[in-house]
Amino acid sequence: MVDIMSTIEHDPASSASRLGAAEMAWLKTQRRAGGLWLRVAIAVPLVAGLFTVAQAFTLATIIDRALVGHVAPAGQIRLVLLLVAIICCRAVLALVSERLGSRAAEDVKRAIRQSLQASIMAKSPEWLRERSSGVLASQLVDGVEALDGYFARFMPAMIAAAVLPVAFAIGLMPVDIVVGALFLVTAPLIPLFMALVGWGAEAASRRHMTALTRLSGLFADRLRGILVLKLFGRAEDEVARVKAASDDVATRTLQVLRIAFLSSAVLEFFAAIGVAGVALYVGLTYVGFIDLRGSPLGLQAGLFCLLMAPEVYMPLRTLAAHYHDRAAAKAAVADFAALINGSADAVAGVPAPTTPLPAGALSVTIRQLTLHAAGRGVILDGVDLDIPAGARIAILGPSGIGKSSLIEAMARLRSFEGSIAIGGVPLGEIDEASMRRQVALLGQRPKLFHGTIADNIRLGLPDATAAAVSRAADQALVGDFADRTADGLEMAIGERGRGVSGGEAHRVALARIFLRDPGLILLDEPTAHLDAATEARIIAAILRFAEGRTLVVVTHSEPVARSMDRIYRIAGGRLLPVPHRPSSMATARRERGDAP
Repeated sequence: MVDIMSTIEHDPASSASRLGAAEMAWLKTQRRAGGLWLRVAIAVPLVAGLFTVAQAFTLATIIDRALVGHVAPAGQIRLVLLLVAIICCRAVLALVSERLGSRAAEDVKRAIRQSLQASIMAKSPEWLRERSSGVLASQLVDGVEALDGYFARFMPAMIAAAVLPVAFAIGLMPVDIVVGALFLVTAPLIPLFMALVGWGAEAASRRHMTALTRLSGLFADRLRGILVLKLFGRAEDEVARVKAASDDVATRTLQVLRIAFLSSAVLEFFAAIGVAGVALYVGLTYVGFIDLRGSPLGLQAGLFCLLMAPEVYMPLRTLAAHYHDRAAAKAAVADFAALINGSADAVAGVPAPTTPLPAGALSVTIRQLTLHAAGRGVILDGVDLDIPAGARIAILGPSGIGKSSLIEAMARLRSFEGSIAIGGVPLGEIDEASMRRQVALLGQRPKLFHGTIADNIRLGLPDATAAAVSRAADQALVGDFADRTADGLEMAIGERGRGVSGGEAHRVALARIFLRDPGLILLDEPTAHLDAATEARIIAAILRFAEGRTLVVVTHSEPVARSMDRIYRIAGGRLLPVPHRPSSMATARRERGDAP
């Protein structure tokens, strides 16, 4: 039986690997987005440490004066009021630290989401096709949310735990050097053993985050395809898969909790040893069993040491309480490491290409082009192709042979080996805005969005006038089906083109191109889903629009191919020219001198 969970989560061993230097550096640089709020949130616990010392000293003084000095309660009103004020100040500082930490964390999360979203938008369609949209959405929402505790609570606690116990121990040495030395010895043991436990917590958290992300992606994708699942009777099977994924997340959550409780137990054990050791030392000193001091230990000094003992370990307790936030944050960063690495060039300041394309028809020069497809290996090997400016060529071949991949590589939407130059400019040096303005690509499955037909056409040129949109729609024969409704171009269509057929969606996408002024037009099966008569009209419209431009058409249709100037066929990973007698339309263009 196939392991259901293998489709939900990658191998946990791979997820448990430690973060690389790039990911850790990226996580550390994000604290800059917290700005002043984060710096103040980190500084407040350090200031609160001074009030902790003052509170213990004041309380020890009050008790010493009452028991040893026999001072009446009325004579200690000022000290009592001072103690109350100190306690109130500590409470206010704790509240301020929490609020500022939360504010800083929100700023950091907003900046991270914007950075990751920009990184996703900069990825190629090839990269996006290999990933579930549900997983990416989960990373942007749940993954980034997992960083909240790291910046809001763990970072202030980490700084406080690194500074305050050592400062308290050193500050207690003038009072009693033995107590100070005991704190200096025992306090570092807690972070040491917490780190040992933390390695396991980090790995478990990373596995938990991976499982949660897979569950989110699985649920989102199944929800989006629920209609298809119901139609094919697969809904109950997918419910079982989601339930299995949910159970897996629950199991991993318990694993994380077990390690978290173990971490707390380690902390409490060493903290209890430290506090008990101080209490035992002070008590035995008072009864005369231990005499390591040069002078007697007074009640005030002994009480001060006892009151400070829990406070020395309190920052470490706080750190332990939020140590899981660190593990969760590192797990989240590991989960979207591909997005971070993808934006490494931008972080490093690598300049973007800035060379614009020339105006008018664009030539295409391809040398030693090699394309790979996932699971199929090499699909094109060592392809050379010269397309003069203004040429119209067709590329034939069976499905899956590499036709679509070839024009996607020309549009800089697919990685490749070799070289491609458009208009004499190497593909990697072309300015992105110029590339998208001068090169138009129509894929096999054009994307239509919820809105009117006119809204979808206007995506090609957002500031186009209504007259220009109507003219482009007429060129693409959109009116053939839009005019059958009362709304015309204002007819509403659903998300992903719901409400129009495949051929009608192609015509809407063609109208987007007709609304623009590209120098290179790349079309992938532009006449798919059309009858012969409509196909002929669409091709005639495309050829009219392509006057003065370069046109590359990928097609299965022989009539479409014969209307072009040149035909190539892909076979055996090579691009082979096909002997071709141009159709009457192509011959007429040659006679007019419109095509090479």
